[in-house]
Amino acid sequence: MENPTINNSKNIDALNKFYAQIYGIVGIGVGISALTSFITIKVFWENVLNFVQQMGWGIFVIWLIPMLLIFPMQNAAMKNKPTALPWFILYSAMMGFLLSFTLVAYTASDVTLAFTSSAGMFFGLSIYGRVTKRNLSGIGRAMIGMLMGIIIAGIINFFLGSPMVVFLTSVISVIIFSGLIAWDNQKIELVYHQNNGNISQGWAISMALSLYLDFINLFITLLRLIGFTRKSQD
Repeated sequence: MENPTINNSKNIDALNKFYAQIYGIVGIGVGISALTSFITIKVFWENVLNFVQQMGWGIFVIWLIPMLLIFPMQNAAMKNKPTALPWFILYSAMMGFLLSFTLVAYTASDVTLAFTSSAGMFFGLSIYGRVTKRNLSGIGRAMIGMLMGIIIAGIINFFLGSPMVVFLTSVISVIIFSGLIAWDNQKIELVYHQNNGNISQGWAISMALSLYLDFINLFITLLRLIGFTRKSQD
């Protein structure tokens, strides 16, 4: 009979490898998005600026494009198809391209501060979600419900154009995505145990997508808050 301690050690090692695989994919996604945004702004700065000015509020319609990519990507991930990772890479590049339309409105120091703050919060919340003994599923469901409310408020404010609504929804969004980061990290272990450790790469990509979106949305909302604060001080 195999030693239970050895079995437990093997399970922990396998779980750690699953976490590492997911974080690695998230890192690849964020890196691709950052590189794509940098190249787009650096090489096509004037084109991007002119495009944003001409599109105006219509620029938000373009953000529907990556939403359409989520469905085939999740389908490929859940079926553990070899196309899942290429879909994720394409999605990350698309997000980076679209992010450049937002980043041109901010200073380099604003972007740097937002990114480092997001990275620090993501790191801390990931650790909390991993080590806490508290069941975060209730918080996760509450955050998703609040997210739906924020989306509706954003659509309404699309027509109202109130800066204060943007500020308030950004503050609430930081809370929402902070909660989701912790919950999605805890969910990784739950998924691992529910599948008895028989986890495919598709699962890793699916979980990585959730964390990637949490990070990107946290970054965007922090950037809005930093930009709002800077403008109010000018």
